[in-house]
Amino acid sequence: MAQAKCSKVIPRWARAVLPALFWLAVWQLAYIRVGKDLLLASPWQTMSAVWRIISAAASWHAIGRSLLRMLCAFAIGVGCGSAIAALTASVGWADALLRPALAAVRATPVASFIILALVWMSSGTVPVFAASLMALPIVWGNLTQGIAAVDRGLLEMAAAYQFGAMKTVRHVILPSVRGTFIAACGASIGLCWKAMIAAEVLGAPRGAIGTQLYNAKIYLQTDELFAWTLIVILLSRVLEAAFGKVTKGTT
Repeated sequence: MAQAKCSKVIPRWARAVLPALFWLAVWQLAYIRVGKDLLLASPWQTMSAVWRIISAAASWHAIGRSLLRMLCAFAIGVGCGSAIAALTASVGWADALLRPALAAVRATPVASFIILALVWMSSGTVPVFAASLMALPIVWGNLTQGIAAVDRGLLEMAAAYQFGAMKTVRHVILPSVRGTFIAACGASIGLCWKAMIAAEVLGAPRGAIGTQLYNAKIYLQTDELFAWTLIVILLSRVLEAAFGKVTKGTT
Protein backbone atom coordinates (compact mmCIF):
# COMPACT_ATOMS: atom_id res chain seq x y z
CA MET A 1 0.00 0.00 0.00
CA ALA A 2 2.76 2.42 0.96
CA GLN A 3 4.70 1.48 -2.17
CA ALA A 4 1.67 2.19 -4.37
CA LYS A 5 1.16 5.56 -2.65
CA CYS A 6 4.85 6.39 -3.10
CA SER A 7 4.70 5.51 -6.80
CA LYS A 8 1.86 8.03 -7.25
CA VAL A 9 3.78 10.81 -5.49
CA ILE A 10 7.13 10.24 -7.24
CA PRO A 11 7.02 10.35 -11.07
CA ARG A 12 8.34 7.42 -13.03
CA TRP A 13 11.28 9.40 -14.43
CA ALA A 14 12.30 10.44 -10.92
CA ARG A 15 12.29 6.83 -9.71
CA ALA A 16 14.82 6.07 -12.44
CA VAL A 17 16.91 9.25 -12.24
CA LEU A 18 17.20 9.82 -8.47
CA PRO A 19 18.91 6.47 -7.67
CA ALA A 20 21.34 7.07 -10.54
CA LEU A 21 22.16 10.54 -9.19
CA PHE A 22 22.61 9.12 -5.70
CA TRP A 23 25.15 6.52 -6.82
CA LEU A 24 26.95 9.04 -9.01
CA ALA A 25 27.29 11.26 -5.94
CA VAL A 26 28.65 8.31 -3.93
CA TRP A 27 31.11 7.59 -6.74
CA GLN A 28 32.25 11.22 -6.85
CA LEU A 29 32.68 11.36 -3.07
CA ALA A 30 34.71 8.14 -3.18
CA TYR A 31 36.89 9.65 -5.91
CA ILE A 32 37.50 12.76 -3.81
CA ARG A 33 38.23 10.65 -0.74
CA VAL A 34 40.73 8.39 -2.57
CA GLY A 35 42.33 11.35 -4.32
CA LYS A 36 44.36 9.27 -6.79
CA ASP A 37 43.34 8.99 -10.43
CA LEU A 38 45.43 5.84 -10.75
CA LEU A 39 43.21 4.02 -8.26
CA LEU A 40 39.77 5.44 -9.00
CA ALA A 41 38.49 7.45 -11.96
CA SER A 42 35.80 10.06 -11.43
CA PRO A 43 32.39 9.89 -13.16
CA TRP A 44 33.44 12.76 -15.44
CA GLN A 45 36.72 11.08 -16.39
CA THR A 46 34.89 7.84 -17.06
CA MET A 47 32.26 9.48 -19.26
CA SER A 48 34.96 11.36 -21.16
CA ALA A 49 36.73 8.06 -21.77
CA VAL A 50 33.45 6.49 -22.92
CA TRP A 51 33.07 9.30 -25.45
CA ARG A 52 36.62 8.76 -26.72
CA ILE A 53 35.98 5.05 -27.04
CA ILE A 54 32.70 5.31 -28.95
CA SER A 55 34.23 7.94 -31.23
CA ALA A 56 36.88 5.51 -32.43
CA ALA A 57 36.11 3.07 -35.25
CA ALA A 58 38.45 0.45 -33.75
CA SER A 59 36.30 0.37 -30.61
CA TRP A 60 33.17 -0.45 -32.58
CA HIS A 61 35.13 -3.17 -34.34
CA ALA A 62 36.03 -4.68 -30.95
CA ILE A 63 32.44 -4.36 -29.70
CA GLY A 64 31.07 -5.96 -32.86
CA ARG A 65 33.47 -8.91 -32.70
CA SER A 66 32.74 -9.50 -29.02
CA LEU A 67 28.99 -9.43 -29.65
CA LEU A 68 29.40 -11.85 -32.55
CA ARG A 69 31.43 -14.22 -30.37
CA MET A 70 28.81 -14.01 -27.66
CA LEU A 71 25.92 -14.77 -30.02
CA CYS A 72 27.81 -17.76 -31.45
CA ALA A 73 28.58 -19.03 -27.95
CA PHE A 74 24.98 -18.54 -26.84
CA ALA A 75 23.63 -20.40 -29.88
CA ILE A 76 26.09 -23.28 -29.34
CA GLY A 77 25.33 -23.51 -25.61
CA VAL A 78 21.56 -23.41 -26.10
CA GLY A 79 21.65 -25.86 -29.01
CA CYS A 80 23.89 -28.38 -27.24
CA GLY A 81 22.01 -28.01 -23.96
CA SER A 82 18.68 -28.63 -25.70
CA ALA A 83 19.99 -31.65 -27.60
CA ILE A 84 21.51 -33.21 -24.49
CA ALA A 85 18.30 -32.56 -22.51
CA ALA A 86 16.27 -34.37 -25.18
CA LEU A 87 18.76 -37.26 -25.12
CA THR A 88 18.95 -37.63 -21.33
CA ALA A 89 15.17 -37.34 -20.96
CA SER A 90 14.54 -40.17 -23.41
CA VAL A 91 17.51 -42.51 -22.83
CA GLY A 92 18.17 -43.68 -19.28
CA TRP A 93 21.81 -44.70 -19.76
CA ALA A 94 22.60 -41.34 -21.41
CA ASP A 95 21.25 -39.53 -18.35
CA ALA A 96 23.35 -41.70 -16.01
CA LEU A 97 26.43 -41.13 -18.16
CA LEU A 98 26.14 -37.39 -18.84
CA ARG A 99 24.59 -36.01 -15.64
CA PRO A 100 27.83 -36.18 -13.57
CA ALA A 101 29.79 -34.43 -16.35
CA LEU A 102 27.21 -31.65 -16.64
CA ALA A 103 27.13 -31.24 -12.87
CA ALA A 104 30.92 -30.90 -12.93
CA VAL A 105 30.72 -28.26 -15.66
CA ARG A 106 28.19 -26.29 -13.62
CA ALA A 107 30.33 -26.48 -10.46
CA THR A 108 33.72 -25.68 -12.03
CA PRO A 109 34.81 -22.00 -12.04
CA VAL A 110 34.82 -20.52 -15.50
CA ALA A 111 38.43 -19.33 -15.02
CA SER A 112 39.55 -22.98 -14.85
CA PHE A 113 37.96 -23.74 -18.22
CA ILE A 114 39.48 -20.61 -19.73
CA ILE A 115 43.01 -21.43 -18.57
CA LEU A 116 42.74 -25.03 -19.75
CA ALA A 117 41.23 -24.00 -23.08
CA LEU A 118 44.08 -21.54 -23.70
CA VAL A 119 46.40 -24.57 -23.80
CA TRP A 120 44.30 -26.32 -26.44
CA MET A 121 42.70 -23.55 -28.53
CA SER A 122 43.46 -20.24 -30.18
CA SER A 123 42.78 -17.09 -28.19
CA GLY A 124 39.87 -16.19 -30.47
CA THR A 125 38.13 -19.54 -29.94
CA VAL A 126 38.48 -19.71 -26.15
CA PRO A 127 35.81 -17.02 -25.41
CA VAL A 128 33.23 -18.88 -27.50
CA PHE A 129 34.08 -22.18 -25.82
CA ALA A 130 33.99 -20.77 -22.27
CA ALA A 131 30.79 -18.79 -22.78
CA SER A 132 28.94 -21.70 -24.38
CA LEU A 133 29.83 -23.86 -21.36
CA MET A 134 28.04 -21.35 -19.14
CA ALA A 135 24.79 -21.62 -21.10
CA LEU A 136 24.83 -25.37 -21.73
CA PRO A 137 24.22 -26.78 -18.20
CA ILE A 138 21.61 -24.13 -17.38
CA VAL A 139 19.59 -24.91 -20.51
CA TRP A 140 20.04 -28.65 -20.00
CA GLY A 141 18.97 -28.53 -16.34
CA ASN A 142 15.89 -26.40 -16.91
CA LEU A 143 14.76 -28.34 -19.97
CA THR A 144 15.27 -31.65 -18.19
CA GLN A 145 13.03 -30.48 -15.36
CA GLY A 146 10.51 -29.09 -17.84
CA ILE A 147 10.32 -32.36 -19.77
CA ALA A 148 9.92 -34.33 -16.52
CA ALA A 149 7.04 -32.03 -15.53
CA VAL A 150 5.04 -32.52 -18.75
CA ASP A 151 1.45 -33.47 -17.90
CA ARG A 152 1.19 -37.27 -18.05
CA GLY A 153 -2.47 -36.94 -18.95
CA LEU A 154 -1.54 -35.11 -22.15
CA LEU A 155 0.99 -37.81 -23.02
CA GLU A 156 -1.60 -40.54 -22.43
CA MET A 157 -4.07 -38.65 -24.58
CA ALA A 158 -1.46 -38.34 -27.36
CA ALA A 159 -0.87 -42.09 -27.14
CA ALA A 160 -4.63 -42.76 -27.21
CA TYR A 161 -4.98 -40.71 -30.38
CA GLN A 162 -1.99 -42.56 -31.83
CA PHE A 163 0.28 -39.53 -32.15
CA GLY A 164 3.68 -40.44 -33.51
CA ALA A 165 6.86 -39.43 -31.68
CA MET A 166 7.38 -36.26 -33.71
CA LYS A 167 3.75 -35.21 -33.41
CA THR A 168 3.84 -35.76 -29.64
CA VAL A 169 6.98 -33.65 -29.36
CA ARG A 170 5.53 -30.86 -31.51
CA HIS A 171 2.06 -30.68 -29.99
CA VAL A 172 2.59 -31.79 -26.38
CA ILE A 173 6.18 -31.54 -25.17
CA LEU A 174 7.35 -28.35 -26.92
CA PRO A 175 4.36 -26.21 -25.79
CA SER A 176 4.81 -27.54 -22.25
CA VAL A 177 8.51 -26.68 -21.99
CA ARG A 178 8.46 -23.41 -23.98
CA GLY A 179 8.26 -21.21 -20.89
CA THR A 180 10.98 -23.18 -19.11
CA PHE A 181 13.22 -22.98 -22.17
CA ILE A 182 12.83 -19.22 -22.50
CA ALA A 183 13.51 -18.75 -18.78
CA ALA A 184 16.67 -20.84 -19.07
CA CYS A 185 17.90 -18.81 -22.04
CA GLY A 186 17.14 -15.57 -20.23
CA ALA A 187 19.05 -16.74 -17.15
CA SER A 188 22.07 -17.87 -19.16
CA ILE A 189 22.51 -14.93 -21.53
CA GLY A 190 24.04 -12.66 -18.88
CA LEU A 191 26.35 -15.41 -17.60
CA CYS A 192 27.35 -16.20 -21.16
CA TRP A 193 28.30 -12.56 -21.77
CA LYS A 194 30.33 -12.25 -18.55
CA ALA A 195 32.18 -15.51 -19.16
CA MET A 196 33.06 -14.43 -22.67
CA ILE A 197 34.46 -11.09 -21.49
CA ALA A 198 36.51 -12.89 -18.81
CA ALA A 199 37.91 -15.26 -21.44
CA GLU A 200 38.81 -12.31 -23.68
CA VAL A 201 40.64 -10.63 -20.79
CA LEU A 202 42.72 -13.75 -20.14
CA GLY A 203 43.24 -14.70 -23.78
CA ALA A 204 43.52 -11.18 -25.23
CA PRO A 205 42.39 -12.01 -28.81
CA ARG A 206 42.61 -9.31 -31.46
CA GLY A 207 39.55 -7.07 -31.70
CA ALA A 208 37.78 -7.75 -28.40
CA ILE A 209 36.32 -5.81 -25.48
CA GLY A 210 38.21 -8.00 -23.02
CA THR A 211 41.49 -7.17 -24.75
CA GLN A 212 40.73 -3.46 -24.38
CA LEU A 213 40.09 -4.01 -20.66
CA TYR A 214 43.39 -5.86 -20.35
CA ASN A 215 45.31 -3.13 -22.19
CA ALA A 216 43.75 -0.43 -20.02
CA LYS A 217 44.90 -2.31 -16.93
CA ILE A 218 48.42 -2.90 -18.29
CA TYR A 219 48.92 0.75 -19.27
CA LEU A 220 47.31 2.03 -16.03
CA GLN A 221 44.53 3.83 -17.91
CA THR A 222 42.02 3.71 -15.06
CA ASP A 223 39.49 5.96 -16.79
CA GLU A 224 39.39 3.65 -19.83
CA LEU A 225 39.21 0.61 -17.56
CA PHE A 226 36.11 2.09 -15.91
CA ALA A 227 34.72 3.18 -19.28
CA TRP A 228 35.04 -0.27 -20.86
CA THR A 229 33.53 -1.82 -17.73
CA LEU A 230 30.57 0.55 -18.04
CA ILE A 231 30.19 -0.39 -21.71
CA VAL A 232 30.19 -4.09 -20.77
CA ILE A 233 27.43 -3.48 -18.22
CA LEU A 234 25.33 -1.46 -20.68
CA LEU A 235 25.72 -4.06 -23.41
CA SER A 236 24.68 -6.78 -20.97
CA ARG A 237 21.52 -4.84 -20.18
CA VAL A 238 20.86 -4.29 -23.89
CA LEU A 239 21.26 -8.00 -24.66
CA GLU A 240 18.91 -9.01 -21.84
CA ALA A 241 16.34 -6.39 -22.83
CA ALA A 242 16.52 -7.40 -26.50
CA PHE A 243 16.07 -11.06 -25.60
CA GLY A 244 13.11 -10.19 -23.37
CA LYS A 245 11.50 -8.17 -26.15
CA VAL A 246 12.00 -10.92 -28.75
CA THR A 247 10.53 -13.61 -26.49
CA LYS A 248 7.77 -11.48 -24.95
CA GLY A 249 5.09 -12.71 -27.29
CA THR A 250 6.09 -16.38 -27.12
CA THR A 251 5.45 -17.09 -23.45
